[in-house]
Amino acid sequence: MQNLQMVDLKRQYQKIKSEVDTAILNVVESTAFINGPDVNHFATELAAYLGVKHVIPCANGTDALQIALMALGLKPGDEVITASYTYIATVEVVALLRLTPVFVDVDADSFTMNIDAVRKAITPKTKAIIPVHLYGQSANMEPLLALAKEHNIPVIEDNAQAIGGTYTFPDGKTVKTGSMGIIGCTSFFPSKNLGGYGDGGAMFTNDDELAQQLKMIANHGQNKKYYHEMVGCNSRLDTIQAAVLRIKLRHLDEYCNARRKAADYYDAAFANNPKIVTPFRAPYAHHVFHQYTLQLKNVDRDMVNQKLAEKSIPSMIYYPVPCHKQNMLKEYGTASNHLPVTDMLQDCVISLPMHTELTEEELSYITKNILEIIG
Repeated sequence: MQNLQMVDLKRQYQKIKSEVDTAILNVVESTAFINGPDVNHFATELAAYLGVKHVIPCANGTDALQIALMALGLKPGDEVITASYTYIATVEVVALLRLTPVFVDVDADSFTMNIDAVRKAITPKTKAIIPVHLYGQSANMEPLLALAKEHNIPVIEDNAQAIGGTYTFPDGKTVKTGSMGIIGCTSFFPSKNLGGYGDGGAMFTNDDELAQQLKMIANHGQNKKYYHEMVGCNSRLDTIQAAVLRIKLRHLDEYCNARRKAADYYDAAFANNPKIVTPFRAPYAHHVFHQYTLQLKNVDRDMVNQKLAEKSIPSMIYYPVPCHKQNMLKEYGTASNHLPVTDMLQDCVISLPMHTELTEEELSYITKNILEIIG
């Protein structure tokens, strides 16, 4: 058995090596390193996959969120509602733009934004809501979108961990995550379900005017070279990354299904242990398992983490300190926020290896050791 990895990108690469090597070499030979043809081709292909009109590539997922907020024209002091139980990038951009983060709790099963908490958090200053599709699980978007529409608040989806996932509305309509809000944002960090071989990101929208704004902001605020209409930034997806992502996009559904198969194995192995709560699979969503995250009940999570390391089994804690307690946000006074589910999760979750190349031998080794450690 090979050394276990949280994400095994090397074995994944070996399966598509000839395609990737050829694509990268073609870019190098063309010397079209910035805004080469592959960038536009990838944007078109991803738009078709997601069922959206516009995909605007950018340098990374954090930039995607920042540019989305900039395009909405929010002003310093405007409030943005989001979950505290997420990676810091979701909130970092809010603070960077001098907006005010308003944190809401998550549901204990899905780990995604609690709709009742959002309803209570809305004020006249609320100018955006950012739901996070966490660990590959879609937030419950139908009631959230209805609430946002009622108050005329734009929704920006943080889809960095759930690209390839779907959401089914009560009427039976199924759409891709990231395509439901006014803007969807994602990251192509290498470990993502659709990951490049470096940094990258993108924004999605069906709004023609907003798409133009997003493109301009990402390109120094210009539509015509050297004519700058607004303050923007320099955020581009490299051509080499686009070439790699074009190949991996063709395999995305296959990758997501491989993750779900590994999750099925984990679920079955842990089904009868009362100390383990396996990930919730919402009836309204197709979970794509960017992470496979357990809740441990009446178990010393840090002990489990240490014992797994001794068995050469990697594990991670996503996230040991929720956003509202981070030092960077001290000025907002959010550390005292009452978010009981978020506070509970920070102490009991642990994520296991999850990637497209997991074998039954590896899964058996991981699950047997966990069950022995937990008892």
